[in-house]
Amino acid sequence: MVVGTQVQHTAHRYLSAFVDELARSGVHHVCICPGSRSTPLAMIFAEVAKASPDFKVWMHLDERSAAFFALGLAKASRQPVALLCTSGTAAANFMPAIVEAHYARVPLIVLTADRPAELRDVGAPQTIDQLRLYGPYVKWFVEVALPESSPEMLRYIRTLANRATAESLAGTAGPVHLNFPFREPLVPLPGDEASPDVARPEHTPYTVVSSGLRRADARLIGRLAADLANIERGLIVCGAQDNPAFPEAVARLSAALGYPILADPLSQVRCGPHDRQYVISTYDAFLRDPAIVEWAAPQVVLRFGAVPTSKPLAQYLTRYAAARQILIDGDNPWRDPALIVSEAIRADARLFCEDLAHQLGALNGTGAHTWLDHWLALDQGARAVIEQQLASFDDLFEGSVFTELAEVLPDGATLYASSSMPVRDLDTFFAGCERRLRFLANRGANGIDGVVSSALGASAASQNGAPLVLVIGDLAFYHDMNGLMAARLHRLNATIVLINNDGGGIFSFLPQAAYPEHFEQLFGTPHGLDFGQAAALYDAAYTHAADWNSFRQAVTQGINGSGLHIVEVQTNRERNVQQHRAVWKAVSAALVGILDRVAYGVPDCP
Repeated sequence: MVVGTQVQHTAHRYLSAFVDELARSGVHHVCICPGSRSTPLAMIFAEVAKASPDFKVWMHLDERSAAFFALGLAKASRQPVALLCTSGTAAANFMPAIVEAHYARVPLIVLTADRPAELRDVGAPQTIDQLRLYGPYVKWFVEVALPESSPEMLRYIRTLANRATAESLAGTAGPVHLNFPFREPLVPLPGDEASPDVARPEHTPYTVVSSGLRRADARLIGRLAADLANIERGLIVCGAQDNPAFPEAVARLSAALGYPILADPLSQVRCGPHDRQYVISTYDAFLRDPAIVEWAAPQVVLRFGAVPTSKPLAQYLTRYAAARQILIDGDNPWRDPALIVSEAIRADARLFCEDLAHQLGALNGTGAHTWLDHWLALDQGARAVIEQQLASFDDLFEGSVFTELAEVLPDGATLYASSSMPVRDLDTFFAGCERRLRFLANRGANGIDGVVSSALGASAASQNGAPLVLVIGDLAFYHDMNGLMAARLHRLNATIVLINNDGGGIFSFLPQAAYPEHFEQLFGTPHGLDFGQAAALYDAAYTHAADWNSFRQAVTQGINGSGLHIVEVQTNRERNVQQHRAVWKAVSAALVGILDRVAYGVPDCP
């Protein structure tokens, strides 16, 4: 009994130091799943949360949903989030979210409880090999030492917490994994603390870790400025990124160069109070036209952020692989699946834009902007055609979800788009605006799993009550219905727009659709589910939108109300494909006149 009590006292002191140091390092949230072996850490986290209003425990009943919730929370807050589970397959259920966090560069501190060494590989229940369980998808792995309360081990565990937090954020952000073996008894008990505490005074971290941003060499900036000042046919392509200072910086660079910005919504450049006069938002529609692609041969392309969502844009860039394509990325400039980048620059994107724009200013500008004027004319013309075409549809079109949301989302709102069709329709149909709108999606691994949980995690990060709207397809919604429990359990506010076309809508656009004998069974996968029943199960307000008026009313009620609101829009998969293709065809037909003007050198394109 004395030995068991001593284990409990030691664990309490050791783990209290670890959790305290996480909080000192800036970790304010932990997502916990119930389990026995994780008891020591879970109870210490609960103690800290009870004593500190700045620390929050988020309980989850499902490990996969918990991990995606943590991912969304970390993504939205731009801060590391801790994630805890018991031993065995519970830890394996974290894997999909950890893979997404790895590729999306989201900081997570993954804490898995484990059996001690003597209980491994001997048939002990709920025990698997958890050493380096997540392989290359974590930045750093540590098999944590068993609890001890000596000053040396307290310094060790505090430093470990500091380093785990720092590693999750350093360079290319991502998840780290700490595996904690615990011996029974598992309930930690406070004891007489005879030895002095090693914690630093004034709640400062035991080890303060600082890092700086990579800045491009001044000579490189000078050479680029001299080169680009004499090149008119240039583009700036912005993929997903989440630095709030980047849009203004890239807008200044665009103005200095006279280059259009092809801005994926996830780049945060398409909307906001920054200068958006050179932002192009309809490229996904008009770059499907071979004549436009043939005309729009660039000499140079500056690329920022992740790979853009648009397939036509990707194909366009590949078509001009011989052009000078420069990818700027802070720590890992290899996000180039087509292998067409000619120059990769390791530099912070914002600083690069600011430095290059400043240097270009010293060179007195870049001259005529005929190329830019034509891109702007194409964008203006395509947007007008898209609006006209959508107005002609007499039923609910999936792309119109985003034109409707563009009208009703208030300043400060977050729009979370599911993978598959929603994020693609966001790219095509959501025009720019002056409101500060934040666009998020799980585009690291591009899976449809965990999207509900990720969006609700992002909702939980809101500090000022800013609304969150998730747009998701029916299969992705079904895949993560467990995630709805978080909204009910934690009284979260969110509006879910559920696009239900009874199956996998994106496959209808792919070559598989040409083989009807097996298409529905293997790809269409109709389910016939009544999602109103799921809403009732989780106490969500539910609306079946019959038309756009009822859609706008329901979304507005969700944004202005509290709790979880689900707004379902039912569409037809075959009809949806026809409508998309009608839009693209109309855009191509209407832009022929603009191309003719370009061909004859007419400068004032309408």
